[in-house]
Amino acid sequence: MFLSALESPIGKIIIKATEIEVFSINFTEDIIEENPSKISELTKKQLIEYFEGKRKSFDFPMDQSGTDFQKKVWLELQNIPTGNTISYATLAKRLANPLAIRAIAAANGKNKLLLVVPCHRVIGSGGKLVGFSAGLWRKKWLLEHETRMTMLGQSFLNYKF
Repeated sequence: MFLSALESPIGKIIIKATEIEVFSINFTEDIIEENPSKISELTKKQLIEYFEGKRKSFDFPMDQSGTDFQKKVWLELQNIPTGNTISYATLAKRLANPLAIRAIAAANGKNKLLLVVPCHRVIGSGGKLVGFSAGLWRKKWLLEHETRMTMLGQSFLNYKF
C-alpha cells in the first residue's frame, strides 16, 4: 500500500493507493509516514488543484470495494456536477429506487473516496445539510468552495447546525 498526505484547508487528507489505483481518500488526525506512488502523488496534485479552485473533476484511476448497490450509488454520485446539490430523494429516483433513501444514505456513509466521489453534494429535503462522515462543517465548506468555483449552486454561508 502507498500513502500520500495533504494538508488541505479543511484538515489533513490521507490518500491510500495500490500500484494501479486509489482506493481511499479520507481525513485523518494521525501522523502519517508517507510512502508515495505515482498514483497517490497524481491524486494529491489533483486535490491541490481542486482546493485552489482550478479543478472540477478528477481523472486518476480509482476503485473502492462495495456491494453492487453501493457501487451503483457511488457511480451516480459522480454524475452530480460540481457546484450542484441534489437531495437523497432525487438520488433515489435517479437510481430508479425511490424507496431506497436510507440505503443510499448508508452507501454514502461507506464512501471511501471522499471529495472525488462527491457524497458531499447530496443534501436533505428542503436544502438541509445532513450526513457527511467527515463532519457537516467540512460539507458546508466544500459546497461553498464549489459554489465559488462555479458560480452555481446553493449558498450555505449562513447555515446553522
